[in-house]
Amino acid sequence: MAQRKLIAEFLGTFLLVLIAVGAAVSGIKASGGVLAVAIAFGFVLIFVAYAFGPISGAHVNPAVTLAMVIARRQPIAEAVGYWIAQFLGAIVAAGVLKFLVASGGVTDQTGGLGSNGFDNGHINLAGAFVFEVLATAAFVLVILLVTDKFATAAAAGLAIGAALTAIHTFGIPLDGTSVNPARSFGPALFAGGTALSQVWLFLLAPLIGGALGALVYPLTRSGGEATGQADLA
Repeated sequence: MAQRKLIAEFLGTFLLVLIAVGAAVSGIKASGGVLAVAIAFGFVLIFVAYAFGPISGAHVNPAVTLAMVIARRQPIAEAVGYWIAQFLGAIVAAGVLKFLVASGGVTDQTGGLGSNGFDNGHINLAGAFVFEVLATAAFVLVILLVTDKFATAAAAGLAIGAALTAIHTFGIPLDGTSVNPARSFGPALFAGGTALSQVWLFLLAPLIGGALGALVYPLTRSGGEATGQADLA
């Protein structure tokens, strides 16, 4: 069972980066590009949630996994395995995107393999840090609430996907939107240069945001205990 969970986290994160970040790489400059990419992130997370939620909870995001540990829904030993699987999935997916751009005839419309960045004329370091912390905290809080045992489990995937779409609609024009350290690290690793030098913010800020969301979560509950395993479907 543990192996199945890790495979699910690897595949889920792989698909999120390949398809959603790939949508940015191939179409961010097209008409309606920002909205289309935001929807791609949301839709991918929806089908990943329903496909892999029953297996691993479909975290596909180290910040979400950290929040689950803080909320006492997941043991730290299992979380470490999730983090490794998530980063590996993102790296492999980014490698495929790099191949498509370098050798597959795909034009990279982002100029940086869909990586995140600040000091870009749209947002500075402080702004990006605050945005990523708050956006991740809000996203994680939504996940914790809709996967609580008092929530409607069947609708959880839709709510989480909608939340990610809304956050990306706001954040893509600013810093590309991370709210997911694995999603940021994979593309930055292959993009190199400025993207790699700035990726620390998109690793640190979402983790802080995830922890913040987990700390706020108990304040919103009316009582009772949450489910032990956070299935996103």
